[in-house]
Amino acid sequence: MAEFSEHKFELISPWNPGGDQPQAIQQLLEGVRGQERHQVLLGVTGSGKTFTMANVIHHLQRPTLVLVHNKTLAAQLYSEFKQLFPNNAVGYFVSYYDYYQPEAYLPVTDTYIDKDAKINDEIDRMRHYATYALLTRPDVIIVSSVSCIYGIGAAESYYNMLVKVAVGDNLERSDFLKSLVEAQYERNDYDFYRGKFRVRGDVVEIFPAYQNSKAIRVEFFGDEVDSIKEFDPLTGQVICARNREAIFPNSHYVSDQVTRQEAIESIRQELTLRLQELEKQGKLLERQRLEQRTMYDLEMMEELGFCSGIENYSRHFSGRNPGEPPPTLVDYFPEDFLLFIDESHVTVPQIGAMYYGDRSRKKNLIDFGFRLPSALDNRPLKFDEFQQVKSYLIYVSATPGDYELEKCQGVVVEQIVRPTGLIDPQLHIQPVAGQVDDLMSELVAESKQGKRVLVTTLTKRMAEDLTDYYCELGIRAKYLHSDIGTVERVELISALRRGEFDVLIGINLLREGLDIPEVSLVAILDADKEGFLRSARSLVQTFGRAARNVDGRVILYADRITGSMQKAIDETERRRSIQEQYNREHHIEPKTIVKPIRDLSQEFGQKKSSSPSLREKPTDYGKNAYPKKIDLSSLPAAIKELEDKMFAAAEKLEFEEAAKFRDEIFQLKQLELEIG
Repeated sequence: MAEFSEHKFELISPWNPGGDQPQAIQQLLEGVRGQERHQVLLGVTGSGKTFTMANVIHHLQRPTLVLVHNKTLAAQLYSEFKQLFPNNAVGYFVSYYDYYQPEAYLPVTDTYIDKDAKINDEIDRMRHYATYALLTRPDVIIVSSVSCIYGIGAAESYYNMLVKVAVGDNLERSDFLKSLVEAQYERNDYDFYRGKFRVRGDVVEIFPAYQNSKAIRVEFFGDEVDSIKEFDPLTGQVICARNREAIFPNSHYVSDQVTRQEAIESIRQELTLRLQELEKQGKLLERQRLEQRTMYDLEMMEELGFCSGIENYSRHFSGRNPGEPPPTLVDYFPEDFLLFIDESHVTVPQIGAMYYGDRSRKKNLIDFGFRLPSALDNRPLKFDEFQQVKSYLIYVSATPGDYELEKCQGVVVEQIVRPTGLIDPQLHIQPVAGQVDDLMSELVAESKQGKRVLVTTLTKRMAEDLTDYYCELGIRAKYLHSDIGTVERVELISALRRGEFDVLIGINLLREGLDIPEVSLVAILDADKEGFLRSARSLVQTFGRAARNVDGRVILYADRITGSMQKAIDETERRRSIQEQYNREHHIEPKTIVKPIRDLSQEFGQKKSSSPSLREKPTDYGKNAYPKKIDLSSLPAAIKELEDKMFAAAEKLEFEEAAKFRDEIFQLKQLELEIG
């Protein structure tokens, strides 16, 4: 689409590949060059899988998508790739909602829940930067969650709505302003920020949707573009002059007037057919509801070019047939790009599950007249559709799943030896009886040496209660689970590394993408309880949390050795023997990984918030929304508490409960306004 610049990937690091990295890099390169579409990199924890991926990218010089299963790990990888490729475009593409309550209808209680969301402005900017970079340069790495398989606007429409301007152009200012409005930019002459433009006489200033510290100033002389300058929107200082500029749209759901009119006509035709169907079925209420809602949306599209929930009509704007895959971020990549699926044993199943949950919710909306059937085509990719993506795919995991192993036909690139010489942790099995008190003595010993400990439990309640118990005994402990927000999780991990507390307790700590070299002990409570959290793959992953420290060890509290435990123990012993032999042959003395503590929250423009206190528990949002008698001075605190409950309910997909809290928040805010 765009004429790419001559930028090339430039890997900058003081380190050279070590351990098993050189052979792993060479094998992966040979695989891609030999047209192998699927490869598996089995890299043990702490072996430098990210550095191996970076070297592969550097040698192949291909645009790259790194797909991970949660925002925390995505943030960590994004930060690492930015350090390794400071002169290249590294993007971050995850869901931009801090809070998201999707549109839903509950037939049992006849409850309609309107879409409600709180958008993180900085993450929205980074999503725009990702698509902007992909369409303007070849040296792009995008780190993404599974958001990349959800429908967004078509790349062709997005690119065609570019606002292009060059010095010397014969261009009326009014036409230029009109093109900005069509690209979904809003005029605001007083509050100038991302996605806005302002006009001062013959000067038009635009703050692009994908920038955070640069804006564009276009100066006219009559009907001619006199100059184009890039400037700092805060200070007004000119950064540089430009001969030409292309400004990308402020929304991924944009279209030119012709496409928009065709889409509106297509929506009208679908509406007519659907209304006839509902009338034949005797669903007169649903018919009236659908007609009223859709006609309102059409009117908004005709007048403003946009409407709330426009993504539900995306099929009409993209010109795709019913059932066809929606346009996604993957469509912004050229063919034969590199695709790394990190922690593939978790990420691959997550990709497969996205489609069905989305469909079941929308089916109710369609059946009861809230949406047209075409809303079903605003969806994530099906798993078989994802499999058809034209890329060179490398699955990265310490414990690859059966699907990945089948795809690469059993040929696995192993990266078992770490550059640091570290070997997998020693494993110890202790009886379950008295596990809490036995662990207490271990925690005291580790904390005296200034070391950190991770403890995994089977339930959230046990994690909280155990944290309370150890805190009462003087242990500096905190817990981590799903009620802790993404940014707070990142801050919590950084605080543990800094030594602000010594013990982190959670249910499934391996899923957080924890990279904490200071951890010397991992304790697994009730290790003999077979299940997902105690499967062979989960246990091996959990063992790896202690593999970055030379004194790393793991204690499994169990009364018997299960099949999963035995597999995990055997695999760990196999790896230890390979690592020890390599160290002997090369005279390597293992060393603990030294890694700087980066404040990842600063990467996303987040204000640093205080992490949960040592004994803090999340509020039980299912009880008493707020006290009936409220001290007026405590209104802000009451509103904040309700917001926390609303977010917690939405995260658990209890949208009806979240809607109640939303309404109560509105009432309190009205009261706050009335009393000043």
